[in-house]
Amino acid sequence: QLIPLFLIIGSGGVGAGLYLMRLAMFNPEVCWDKKNNPEPWNKLSPSDQYKFYSVNVDYSRLKKDRPDF
Repeated sequence: QLIPLFLIIGSGGVGAGLYLMRLAMFNPEVCWDKKNNPEPWNKLSPSDQYKFYSVNVDYSRLKKDRPDF
C-alpha cells in the first residue's frame, strides 16, 4: 500500500531535480564560465524564448529595442 506513495514522491523529486537542472543550464542569468562569456544575457536576441512557459507573448515577432554593448 506504500508503493503508490513512494512512486508519487519519487516522481516529484525527480521532476524538481530536472527543473533545477534546466534552470542551471539554460537560464541566461546563470553564468558558469566567467572567462569566455562573462555576460551571457547580452548574446540573447529578442526572439529567443528563455522562459519555461509564456502566456501571451509570441517571441518570433519581437523587435530589438536595446543597444549593443
